[in-house]
Amino acid sequence: MARKGIWTIAGGKGGVGKSLLCSNLSIDLAQRGNSVVLIDADFGGPNIHTFFGISTSIISVSDFIKSNQLRLDDILLPTGIANLKLASGAHDVLGMANLNVIQQNKLVKAIKTLDVDYVLVDLGAGTSSYTLDLFLMADVGVLVAAPEPTSVENTYRFIKSAFYRKLKSVIKHQEVRAFLEKITESKHEESPRTPAELVSDISDINPQAGESLKYELSNFTPKLILNQVRTPTDVRVGFSMTAASKKYFGVNLGYVGFVEHDSYVIQSIRQRKPIILHFPDSTAANCIVRIGQNIRQNYHLVHSN
Repeated sequence: MARKGIWTIAGGKGGVGKSLLCSNLSIDLAQRGNSVVLIDADFGGPNIHTFFGISTSIISVSDFIKSNQLRLDDILLPTGIANLKLASGAHDVLGMANLNVIQQNKLVKAIKTLDVDYVLVDLGAGTSSYTLDLFLMADVGVLVAAPEPTSVENTYRFIKSAFYRKLKSVIKHQEVRAFLEKITESKHEESPRTPAELVSDISDINPQAGESLKYELSNFTPKLILNQVRTPTDVRVGFSMTAASKKYFGVNLGYVGFVEHDSYVIQSIRQRKPIILHFPDSTAANCIVRIGQNIRQNYHLVHSN
């Protein structure tokens, strides 16, 4: 089977609706006849199962990671929705919060070899190396933000951290790597202000590494979803974020849509029922369906003046 895509859903800040979007996007894909696996990889506080009304499972991602016998397929749970299976989040959260490299590579390899159309991975908030690496291994990396300053700022921090993580993984030149380590220190005053300056500085050290940087910049294209949008001004925050991301990081951030504030969302969470199934005509459900379509078609919202 030719896989259509691995989508990772991340957020620079907790509480922005990442798990809500991940679970409902997976249902939308499954309803369209795709085989889908949803993986709860938020080891800081796994909660995807609650969106399906599933009690804490007897088997989870942590069992797969720690076992030499289990395959990822062996821990997949039925969700009650045709074509959709769930890998429940880790039970022993404290023990799993920071995977070592071997465990991380095992999980990534297993995700990439799942024989399904789509794999959606719900990541924890923040910028741990584990979260960044899983975000970067995806075909589509999606960032969820709320239209408020703290969330926006944390999203920028995530983009910058993910990009520098990507650079460090592809650039092998020792002097360039040392330079990257130096400028990623948050308090370093000589840090290049724009991607053009970064390209110039690295090209001076090693022209080939400079060309690699240009290539990686052009191929790092995360997606943005704004959640809990209430006003046209909130909607415009997404366009401002794409412009700022391009100007300051040189990163093409694709604004794939927004979810309007909707009281049915709270109802669906309280009832432990996915909004896209139980309130399919709600504003929020329609927004999520449209976002899923935009991601599949690689369509981005365009700001009309």
